[in-house]
Amino acid sequence: MSVDPQEFLRQLFATAIDAAHPQHVLEPYLPADRSGRVIVIGAGKAAAAMAQVVERCWQGEVSGLVVTRYGHGASCQKIEVVEAAHPVPDAAGLAVAQRVLAMISDLKDSDRVIFLLSGGGSALLALPAAGITLADKQTINKALLKSGATIGEMNCVRKHLSAIKGGRLAKACWPASVYTYAISDVPGDEASVIASGPTVADPSTSADALAILKRYAIEVPVAVRNWLNNPDSETVKPGDPHLARSHFQMIARPQQSLEAAAVKARQAGFSPLILGDLEGEAREVAKVHAGITRQIIQHGQPLAAPCVILSGGETTVTVRGNGRGGRNAEFLLSLTDSLKGLPGVYALAGDTDGIDGSEDNAGALMTPHSYGRAQALGLNASDELDNNNGYGYFAALDALIVTEPTRTNVNDLRAILILESPEQ
Repeated sequence: MSVDPQEFLRQLFATAIDAAHPQHVLEPYLPADRSGRVIVIGAGKAAAAMAQVVERCWQGEVSGLVVTRYGHGASCQKIEVVEAAHPVPDAAGLAVAQRVLAMISDLKDSDRVIFLLSGGGSALLALPAAGITLADKQTINKALLKSGATIGEMNCVRKHLSAIKGGRLAKACWPASVYTYAISDVPGDEASVIASGPTVADPSTSADALAILKRYAIEVPVAVRNWLNNPDSETVKPGDPHLARSHFQMIARPQQSLEAAAVKARQAGFSPLILGDLEGEAREVAKVHAGITRQIIQHGQPLAAPCVILSGGETTVTVRGNGRGGRNAEFLLSLTDSLKGLPGVYALAGDTDGIDGSEDNAGALMTPHSYGRAQALGLNASDELDNNNGYGYFAALDALIVTEPTRTNVNDLRAILILESPEQ
């Protein structure tokens, strides 16, 4: 079997991204009747690319406003594209959220709103609730990002501190019809978690949000605590009549990208093993992947090499050190430390949006030689992991994956390519 392992892993990553790109997945879900006036709003890393599709496909009058991360914009003629900060919100995100709310706050029952939603929308569409400042939200957000909290836990807090999320955007659109088209970036594809669910009911409570902040020992500003103890902080709940004309459609899921990568692997002669969407500390998830890898090499279980292990989802990182690196670099560094140059094993971990955390890379690549090469450079994998320095480790090996923004986001792709035959 003749294949360049690193190039093949890059191709798998590109295939996963392509399978979730708005240019390929959005149009079939748009309403059959594309005449008449429509207001387009949106938030997320894929928002600009999604807006381009609507502009291309809609025959009637189109206007609107979407917000995406800095560098993730795209050229639109009728829909305004604004860029703001992610993962910590900034004044630009606050200003565009205010404009969006004003745009949809006086609609009629004959109006139609298309809401384009993707990962990153929580930070990008940032409108603090009454009495809470942007600085309060920024402080809470930074602490959550370092705490090891899951995306579901973070978004529970975010939506209860927001004037626009947790179903409040759909409520503001009432009595207009709202059609939300979402690209999932969360394990389980739960609509109320994707970008904190601006147009869907939210079953979580303000008490849940307070419990999460307590669980991760996050210092809570007085204004935030007072708000979360106020009944007005509750989000829009299931059964609320203001959601009766709000329709939600998932157009891309992480599973689709995993399956596309699996097809690519089979075509190349590798048996794929899809582990699915995973959560947990990146370094611990890596140890599980390492254990499966060894079982395949030593015993041919649960499948024989040559094969590819595939997983998605969103891991977390509890930041303890001062190094650089997102969750994918952390995963790959832990995998490298666990496998210690095991022959015939190559791996890639990358975020499908092209940005691993807040760095400029999508992820990184590991080869059987990574561990030894790094040691020769004076880099000990265990020490670098203690310092959360996955970026620095793989940068020294010239093994970072840099894609630029992809304008989609279905979370991470982890792929471990095993070339060795099982030991007899």
